[in-house]
Amino acid sequence: MALMARPSMTPNDEGCQDLMVERLSPLGFEIERLRFGEVDNFWAQRGQTAPLVVFAGHTDVVPTGPRDMWDSDPFVPEVRDGHIFGRGAADMKASLAAFVVAIEKFIKQHPQHEGSIGLLITSDEEGIASDGTVKVVDWLNRQGKKIDYCIVGEPTSVSAIGDTIKVGRRGSLNGTLTVHGVQGHVAYPDLASNPIHAVAPVLAELVDTEWDRGTADFPPTSFQISNIHGGTGADNVIPSTLEILFNFRYSPAVTTAELCRRVEASLRRHDIEYRLDWRRSGEPFWTGNGPLLEAICSAVQTELGVTPQRATTGGTSDGRFIAPMGAEVVELGPINKTVHQANECVRLQDLPRLVQVYTKTLELLLVEKD
Repeated sequence: MALMARPSMTPNDEGCQDLMVERLSPLGFEIERLRFGEVDNFWAQRGQTAPLVVFAGHTDVVPTGPRDMWDSDPFVPEVRDGHIFGRGAADMKASLAAFVVAIEKFIKQHPQHEGSIGLLITSDEEGIASDGTVKVVDWLNRQGKKIDYCIVGEPTSVSAIGDTIKVGRRGSLNGTLTVHGVQGHVAYPDLASNPIHAVAPVLAELVDTEWDRGTADFPPTSFQISNIHGGTGADNVIPSTLEILFNFRYSPAVTTAELCRRVEASLRRHDIEYRLDWRRSGEPFWTGNGPLLEAICSAVQTELGVTPQRATTGGTSDGRFIAPMGAEVVELGPINKTVHQANECVRLQDLPRLVQVYTKTLELLLVEKD
């Protein structure tokens, strides 16, 4: 609850990382504070041998939205009806607390464990994510550190802790399309060129396009328009420009180059005068069967009696920066029903369950079998 009481709206940490470091330092972790730009990050490591098992997460949270939509102060954690309410409860301060408690419990039981334990914590995941995990990974690469297994604490569960784990994520590609026309009076369309009318057939074509059929592990690529801006505010003026923001969440069955090519081919086919700027947020990643996935599935089944479903749906996560290191990456965290909503919450009974799963996973990966 101490973490939840910190108003750490992205990219501010507000001392959350200090609370974690205070608990980790006495356990023999070496701490590296890594501040890039205005973003606080830290890397903690106990041990120097392989395998290196890392818990990754973020202390920043999304804004609260209108306060009158909350039944209690979003930064004064409140327990009621068997839940803890507050911004960041599920996404993802419950996981951060569970990381630390699980590590404490594991080290107490296995002080001479095999391998190493690490934590990669940022305060720049909910924002533009330019000075957070991506920069820490660059630093780790320069230090010659190799993450073998990474558990990301994103809220993946649907109805019960552990019922869904993420074994990968789709890629994310953003486009900003500016369509050019000629401003004029609506009564004299022959003297103007309406960019809204011009691009409408293109949008219809893109919305109806089948980009791919997905893979055995990924759903098909989706195209979504998120914003359209045009006009002067007057109802009798044809605008000179129209701006459209859109996003692809794409599977490994298609490349970013192919998506860009197909969109621009449609624009040219309809003789649109345009400018198109692309921004890729991350490539798809996927973790197949391996020691980490086996350990997490076994831990969930043993500790909770649940068989986890493997999924690649949802938004992006910082796993997209860690997977290219060659690490196996699996995401497991609280129930995601209330993330980013007013009255965000986690069930009290789920916190020790999450600790149990994290602790058991460490045992399966770092304790030598007799």
